[in-house]
Amino acid sequence: MNFIKILPTSVLSLLFIVCFTQGTNAQILKKLGKRAQKAAERTVERRVERETQEKTDQVLDSILEPGSKGPTTDPSIGNPIPPGGQNNPESIGGHAPNAQGTPNTIAVYSKFDFVPGDKILFFDDFSDEFLGDFPSKWNTNGGGEVVSVNDSGEKWLELVSGYNIYFIPDVPDLPEDYTIEFDVLGLGLDNKTSSNAILRVDLSDDDKFKEGANFVQAHISFVQYIDKGITMENRINNKREIYSVVRADLREEVLNVPHISIAVNKQRFRLWVNEEKHIDIPRIVPQGTVLTTLKFHMNNFKDGKERLFIKNLKVAEGGIDLRRKLISEGEVSTNGILFDSGSANIQPQSMGIIRQISQVLQEENGMNLIIIGHTDTDGPDDANLSLSQKRAAAVKNALVNIYGIDAGRLQTDGKGETEPIADNSTTDGKAQNRRVVFKKN
Repeated sequence: MNFIKILPTSVLSLLFIVCFTQGTNAQILKKLGKRAQKAAERTVERRVERETQEKTDQVLDSILEPGSKGPTTDPSIGNPIPPGGQNNPESIGGHAPNAQGTPNTIAVYSKFDFVPGDKILFFDDFSDEFLGDFPSKWNTNGGGEVVSVNDSGEKWLELVSGYNIYFIPDVPDLPEDYTIEFDVLGLGLDNKTSSNAILRVDLSDDDKFKEGANFVQAHISFVQYIDKGITMENRINNKREIYSVVRADLREEVLNVPHISIAVNKQRFRLWVNEEKHIDIPRIVPQGTVLTTLKFHMNNFKDGKERLFIKNLKVAEGGIDLRRKLISEGEVSTNGILFDSGSANIQPQSMGIIRQISQVLQEENGMNLIIIGHTDTDGPDDANLSLSQKRAAAVKNALVNIYGIDAGRLQTDGKGETEPIADNSTTDGKAQNRRVVFKKN
């Protein structure tokens, strides 16, 4: 099993020539088939993008821990390992790897506008589960088990494919405004993977193993030989109102542990894959009907060969514009700014929140902020105090170096584990205690 896409040697050779021999690009592209040509063009585009970001990345080194060389890589799986080890229960997702198997930097996420909710309803990284068991905070009418992929130490829930098999986390009834985040891993996928191989995310009024009379569904495709896109569907009183297929070439992304983000605000539904927003439908959630239950369903994966895993599921109430709250109340607390375990390295999917804070500061020229870091109780007290201070400083550096905020307007502090707001004996409580507070100064 390998996270890295395996391509025929001939295709790899052609892509190498396309990237490094500009004079022959046109001739080579003419000889390639349509799908191979598109793949080559995507590779060229990604290379150009990486080169233009090189200077920015040098500036962003100051956001990482001083002297850090960044995440290392386990050659057995080609996936970035956060400093401090492979098992990363403190983070929700990691540095999302791109098609080359290297982690995206936070610069790539500088325009990311997803803002997670600020009240955690459910969080599960399976860290408290035994390998081989079905997780205790989920339900199913089929099967599945907690596994460790390639002995990495990270725990994943392996889903099983089948007719009408559902995986239902024990999320409390969903409110009107909330966000959903998770990481997904597909293994064994190739050009023979069915065009109907999908992971379906359901929001339903039925809390059992049915679609329900009212629902919203997002179908995320894992097919490799065509660009299948994302299918969106809803039902209102058993009547279909919306069925659409949105262009979204996710073939490379689904091979490289994408981070999925979803925001629901009343009738509006938005979906991001890594830093890119693909879905924004203003009126797809049935009005006046409460869709209380989150469900997952996978289908048309070949048994024993094609496998699908999920981890780090976080559901949080909120996700509304933080700018108004900071201006009106003078303080915002968020657990949506994520760091590598035991580190001050900001995870890129956190940039939506930092971006909103920067917009407040750009609009309110007279506003100054103090940034305060908090941790859970894992680890020694003094280490947590130091870590919280470094994390606050990392957020300040991101505001200064990426969004151009005057450093003189920002102060930092860290409280370590001394001011918990939830029970540190549970994964949900720890996730709430790991937070960053922005306060008018």
